[in-house]
This record gives sequence, C-alpha cells and structure tokens, in this order.
Amino acid sequence: MLRAGKIDRGTPAAGDEQPPPAAGQQATTTPRRRAASSADEAYEELRQAIHRGDLMPNERLIEVELASRLQVSRGVVRTALVRLGQDGLVVLTPNRGAHVRLVSEEEAVEILQVRAVLEALTARQAASNATAREVTEIRAVLDRMAQRLDSDDLLGYSEGNANLHAAIIAAARHDTAAKLIAGLRGQLVRFQYRTILVPGRAAQSLDEHAAIVEAIAARDPDAAEVAMRRHLGHVESTLADTATAIRHRADPSDGTHPA
Repeated sequence: MLRAGKIDRGTPAAGDEQPPPAAGQQATTTPRRRAASSADEAYEELRQAIHRGDLMPNERLIEVELASRLQVSRGVVRTALVRLGQDGLVVLTPNRGAHVRLVSEEEAVEILQVRAVLEALTARQAASNATAREVTEIRAVLDRMAQRLDSDDLLGYSEGNANLHAAIIAAARHDTAAKLIAGLRGQLVRFQYRTILVPGRAAQSLDEHAAIVEAIAARDPDAAEVAMRRHLGHVESTLADTATAIRHRADPSDGTHPA
C-alpha cells in the first residue's frame, strides 16, 4: 500500500491538498486528471516511489488503493504497473495482482557490475562536458558528504552519495546512460545502506568519490572513468562479502565463509 504523504508532488497542483473552501463556498470534488496525460504521471510517481523505497520490495500493489492515492482510474494504474513490470521493477501475477520485485543478493552484484560500466561512461563524459558551475556544485556535494561523515551521519552521507552520482550523471549529458542507470538503481533500494554500514567502508568511499571528483575537475576523462570503475568495483565486492556473510549466518553448515 502506498503510504500517505510518501509521494512528493512538489508545489500544489490539481489533485494535491488545497486550502479549505472559504465560508459559504461549496466544496467540490477534485476532478480526475485526463487519462491520456495521467498515465505517464502515474507511472513516473510509482517509479519514483519504488526508487525512494516508499514502496518496498515484495510489497503488494493494490490497484484501488493506488488509484485513490494518485487520483486516477484503476485502468491508468494498471497501465502504469504493466510498464513498471517491463522495467523489471514490478512482478505481475495473473489472478494474484502485482508486487514490487525483490532483487536477490546475486542479482544485485550483477546490477552493480552493469552500473560500473555505465557510470564509468558518465564520469568520463562529465570530465569532458561539465561546466565550471557544475564542477563547483559537484565539489560542494562532496564537501557536504565529508561533513556528514565527520558527524557520523551515515544516512546523510548515503543521501549525499546518491546526490553526487546524480550530479555527475547530469553533467555527463548522456541521456541513454542516465535512463539505464535510473532503472538499475531503482532495483537496489534494499541494498542502498548495507555496504556503507561495513566498518571502515564510509571513509574509503569518501576517498573514492574524491578521486572521481578531482579527475572530473581536472578534465581527465581517462582518470574519471578509472576512478568510477574502481569505486563501484569496491561497492560490488563489499556487497558480495556481506551477502556471503549473511548466508553463512543463516546456514553455518554450508561451508562458505566471507571473503
């Protein structure tokens, strides 16, 4: 069920919460948005809710509840869910409805391997295409990440991490890579904080991000690509190690041990 208040629509618009009617003014029912335009909007809002973790892995997606929340018809919701299924974010089962897809640890590692290739490309492109203002903004995000780490705010650091990657992707101006990365990142919601909680990993992560930023600022595409590959390679290996450790704790007799 989509939780009340979880979808952020920005400034109020048709269908959002509005001030109560003035005295003597009769309240009117908020009209539904036209299906032709709201189908894309419903898809995007649900996709973002999955990416943010507002809709959790394995959570059931009930059409009538989503329709009420988004103020669209059930047909529009159904169309959006089909598109999300095509994106690999939702599983649709005949006669049983839909739920957010649960990604296994093994698949998460594979997704990170693909992301490493794509984000290395965006880092390379950012080193060539970023404006001076964008470089300044990227440096500012890195500085805020360092401040969060100094304050032992790992949640804030993780959010800064996502913001830094997003800023680099935007500066790359590679729309195809950006779309593919967005789809992949949405499938890793339940793993987004696991690696940063490994002792010592946050400090290592900050150093890796600093190397990426410095290469972009130096207009060195080769160094930026290598630094991004190295960073996401370390994320991948850390995630793989934690997955192995979890399996071993669940079944100590399986003979596997953390690397």
